[in-house]
Amino acid sequence: MPDIYSVPALILTALLLPAFWLLYRRYRSTRTLLWLLGFISALFFMLLAYPLGPRGPIFGARTWLVATGQGLLQISSALFLGSMSLLRFRVGRFRILYAIPYATLLVVSSLLVYGVCGGAAPASGPLAIAFPVLGAAIWGVALAWNSVKNMIPVWLSSAVCVALGGLAYWINFIYGPAAALSVANSANFLMAALLLAFVYRRFSPGVMLGVLGFASWSLAALLIFPGVSRHAALVLILTRAIVLAKVVAAVGMILLVLEDELARNEAAQEREHRARRQLEAYANLILTWRRVEDFDRQSTAICETVAEQSRFSQVALLLESSGCYRLAGSAGFDTAAVKALADLAGRIRAMDFLVSSASPLAVERCQSLRLDLKPWLSSDGELGFTEALASPMRSPTGVEGAFLLAGMRAMGRLNTDVDALTADDLLPIELLAAHLQAARSRTLLFEKLIDAEKFSGMGQLADGVTQKLNDPLTVLLGYASMLEESSTLNAQDRAAASSILAAARRIRSMLESLSRLSNERDGLQTAVSVTELLTDVERLYRSGLMHRAIAFQIHAAQELPKVQCDAQQLRQAILQCLQYAICAVERQTPETPKFVRLDAAYEAGLMRITVGHSGPWFPHPETALDPSASEPINEDPAQLELSLCAVILRKLNGRALAVNLQPCGAAIVLELKTA
Repeated sequence: MPDIYSVPALILTALLLPAFWLLYRRYRSTRTLLWLLGFISALFFMLLAYPLGPRGPIFGARTWLVATGQGLLQISSALFLGSMSLLRFRVGRFRILYAIPYATLLVVSSLLVYGVCGGAAPASGPLAIAFPVLGAAIWGVALAWNSVKNMIPVWLSSAVCVALGGLAYWINFIYGPAAALSVANSANFLMAALLLAFVYRRFSPGVMLGVLGFASWSLAALLIFPGVSRHAALVLILTRAIVLAKVVAAVGMILLVLEDELARNEAAQEREHRARRQLEAYANLILTWRRVEDFDRQSTAICETVAEQSRFSQVALLLESSGCYRLAGSAGFDTAAVKALADLAGRIRAMDFLVSSASPLAVERCQSLRLDLKPWLSSDGELGFTEALASPMRSPTGVEGAFLLAGMRAMGRLNTDVDALTADDLLPIELLAAHLQAARSRTLLFEKLIDAEKFSGMGQLADGVTQKLNDPLTVLLGYASMLEESSTLNAQDRAAASSILAAARRIRSMLESLSRLSNERDGLQTAVSVTELLTDVERLYRSGLMHRAIAFQIHAAQELPKVQCDAQQLRQAILQCLQYAICAVERQTPETPKFVRLDAAYEAGLMRITVGHSGPWFPHPETALDPSASEPINEDPAQLELSLCAVILRKLNGRALAVNLQPCGAAIVLELKTA
């Protein structure tokens, strides 16, 4: 008559099976699959070992019923052990869990012991030799399994394996193979409890219940010793403890998953808060530069901010310069490492740096790469590390720079995957890299505009100086010529007059050269690609418009012809129109969609560049660009930009028009002749 105490445990184990099925459906991991299969095997073992009614013919012979149950018990213990040590070995193209051959050998031994031999030890014959051989094979697989590096130290796992395997092998010769299989089964549960403590390494209800459940489950081996089996009360207590251990272990494993899920949620919230703090800190960085060289002054401060706010304690910023890279700033490195980084950056060539096909992604769904530094290191100990993460500053022309990240900080949680690097940890740094690249490109464009304005100012100054000096110089030349031709002068005065005349002519020659330079600069026109010009403008304004929640669109027809004009002046005209469009969009009501649009098309021998926006209409489009109109459109200072745009277009032999769009919005149309 089976102990009625096993019935509640049997029912509770059956009720917990759907929970393990849902866990496997939720995570699809090998560990949850092995837990599910392990408890299914344990449940069927309980059904066979503690039947609720009389045995019918459906169960077959008594011996094979016991053999099947013992085989299921061995499978259950091996699967639980395998779930805590997911190590594999390679056979050809396949990677096989060590738990599979280990469980197979245990099942074969159980079927031979309980099915063929009926639980008795064979005195002689092939089976008497087969059991020691099978025991040696099981022990060998266990030793190979424990020799692989895992969460538990190899020396400790190997020592426990040798001790428990030696005990089982000794029991085989003293009490028979059935007792040895019982010891092996208990050893599996005991090792699973030890591995569980090392894998999770925390004092939590799930870990404590799991360890207690597996440790109690391993007490079955005590029943083979006569000193225990002779005491009926002790046997009853041990049996009930073993039955209860199954439920305790199941509850502990479910709690483990719930604890990990709670840790993941907390880590996700922490990552979200950290990302918000990072974005706020990066937004407070002053990224307004007049020259690209200003990066050198602010790069170290940027790296210090990243090292302080992110998960990385070591940050370096590399920037491209003349086909190579240079160390612009760093944080978290000592003096020797900074020097090594500077030398390493000088050995990097722009053409082969951060190629996506050559470097793997740091994590999925991110732009950062896992960079191997060995090709540029003179020695492995030069930096102290040979691998770093790189967040590139990409532009249409290549990689203009990159953040090198190392020294990842832990989040303070052990034995769960929440401490691993995720895309959320890298996203703020990638946004900062994109923002820096956009700011750097914008600075380069502003440099070009400033240089163009300087050249234009110098030309105007030269032209003004020439005009102002020409009149008195003409008078000086006339009087000097008259003095030179006068007959009343002596030789000495005539020589002085000749010297004055020669010096004045040299001044005239210098003024004429200055005037020619001014005229050449003002009239410098080349074939300009409108497509490339619009691409530069897009790089300059897209990031800023995105921060203002303004949609920015550029549409250019295919194979547009080039226009004959001054590229700097045309760029300035387009930027003036864009600035006016942005001001107009920001004046519209918040509930309406905001957009700025650039269109380029070639029609009837004219290149038309349209700068449209969703802002208010022009009340008088025909006079919108006329600075002398008697009725100004509004008092907005941006209106002067449109007048300047019209002046520039007239200078380029084109014209600018203001039009209203239907059903809303307005646009400025720039018309130019093609080259």
